[in-house]
Amino acid sequence: MTEQATGAHHPQPRPRSGGQSAPVEHVTGAQSLIRSLEEVGADTVFGIPGGAILPAYDPLMDSTRVRHVLVRHEQGAGHAATGYAQATGRVGVCMATSGPGATNLVTPIADAHMDSVPMVAITGQVASKAIGTDAFQEADIVGITMPITKHNFLVTKAEDIPRVIAQAFHIASTGRPGPVLVDIAKDALQAKTTFSWPPTMDLPGYRPVTKPHAKQIREAAKLITAARRPVLYVGGGVIKARATAELKVLAELTGAPVTTTLMGLGAFPDSHELHVGMPGMHGAVTAVTALQKADLIVALGARFDDRVTGKLDSFAPYAKIVHADIDPAEIGKNRAADVPIVGDAREVLADIVQAVQKEHAEGHRGDYTAWWKDLNRWRETYPLGYDQPGDGSLSPQQVIERIGQLAPEGTVFAAGVGQHQMWAAHFIAYDKPATWLNSGGAGTMGYAVPAAMGAKAGVPDRAVWAIDGDGCFQMTNQELTTCALNNIPIKVAIINNGALGMVRQWQTLFYNQRYSNTVLHSGPGAETGEKSAGTRVPDFVKLSEAMGCHAIRCEDPADLDKVIEEANSINDRPVVVDFIVHEDAMVWPMVAAGTSNDEIMAARDVRPDFGDNEDD
Repeated sequence: MTEQATGAHHPQPRPRSGGQSAPVEHVTGAQSLIRSLEEVGADTVFGIPGGAILPAYDPLMDSTRVRHVLVRHEQGAGHAATGYAQATGRVGVCMATSGPGATNLVTPIADAHMDSVPMVAITGQVASKAIGTDAFQEADIVGITMPITKHNFLVTKAEDIPRVIAQAFHIASTGRPGPVLVDIAKDALQAKTTFSWPPTMDLPGYRPVTKPHAKQIREAAKLITAARRPVLYVGGGVIKARATAELKVLAELTGAPVTTTLMGLGAFPDSHELHVGMPGMHGAVTAVTALQKADLIVALGARFDDRVTGKLDSFAPYAKIVHADIDPAEIGKNRAADVPIVGDAREVLADIVQAVQKEHAEGHRGDYTAWWKDLNRWRETYPLGYDQPGDGSLSPQQVIERIGQLAPEGTVFAAGVGQHQMWAAHFIAYDKPATWLNSGGAGTMGYAVPAAMGAKAGVPDRAVWAIDGDGCFQMTNQELTTCALNNIPIKVAIINNGALGMVRQWQTLFYNQRYSNTVLHSGPGAETGEKSAGTRVPDFVKLSEAMGCHAIRCEDPADLDKVIEEANSINDRPVVVDFIVHEDAMVWPMVAAGTSNDEIMAARDVRPDFGDNEDD
């Protein structure tokens, strides 16, 4: 993805006052750690204490600049740090003890790595002399997380702590953002040392390229103005680079259609006439087809993920590729680039704008009239939509659509993974960046509630809705207790269809409706589809109330707006709404796994007819 163009996501290590280094202080390693976190600008840490990290918790109690949020599970701490980072653009911080505390962070670290989220995970480790002895609560978390971190550190000397923390925040927030692990031995936290700031950072091998090559920019501009069927394919890197204004300028300058990925939603306004939707397995027909029929794809901070390309060898067969990314490893990884551009998305876009203006001044301007005629026909023929259930029950799509329409201005939405995630991507309008948080690459169930908690902690003045499924909700809902006790009043919509909905959809379509272990509301034997009579296990309203939340159940479409407005009006505690929705609703459009995007289905048994004349 892309580097932050207006400095990094987080303030960089700096002198504290007057441009002079602070005087040397005599402290413990633990005090040095907390002082270092204060100096890099960390204001919120999500974590749970335990033996190896306990020395750090004592000086943390005295800090007036770092707020600690005591979570109920380390996975919640990690996802909260991610939600904080995605909502604020700053580095998220989580902390855990050694062994199982550290290994419980593995999933959120992997999640942050896949989605290029700046995060620093600090873990305690057993004393340095005990490392490698299978000591109590020892785990090689540096080794475990090496494939899923941007970098990681094992600290065994107290004097190294300020330098390592400064480097960790710098690495996490620059270049392609990502998670950095700092594992600190207990004796390093306990040892006496000195503290001074700023430390000397020495990262000789770390030099992210931010300025794109001028020749490649000129080539991209020439292709854009010469193309007949271009598409701007925009990923999450444009949001991370804070390059959304430059993107809008380029789109309006060229008149090219824009498609934003699941991670890129909000990078370009959904409501803009040039926006043709989200591409991918469950993307809009127009977006998927635009990429397939394009003669030029300009990929910006996107990585040609398999969920976007479908069967790779049949993806966009007519298109030349301009691929701009901060990470050179992404360029050419899945699809060869005709014009590779390594650089920060903001700088790339600004330079392409200037180069296109120069092409226009020389009389070279793309004519996309026929292209837009096709695009508009597809958009009108195959719009996103849904059917209301025939039995009068709640439509999950309508629930999510109304939550989006009734939400206050600037609301942040966090989604779990599955059907509700796709419906939230489709039926809520995202016109601003950092208003849509989800686990795109890893697809982590249990992401929504703690990510929403982290987002609300980071942007407390904005409303935060978690759109969750009943399956996802049962993985991390204990963080509602954290929210209630720490004055973090998020709102949670449980899209409750009594099943693992997306898996059930696949069983309906590809496994002859054999619902093996996807029914959540019943015990053994539930595969027959029989519902348990009268009882709800669990009863989400009672469960949420027990955790200090205001809880509501909604089953009748006539009550929908009233219930959502009640939820929006309560801001002194978390609110949970259990929406009982129809269990057979499906996500459409859909490209079946392993098939070509040309085989997209607009709805069940509905294959779009594009004719053959667009292929020339």
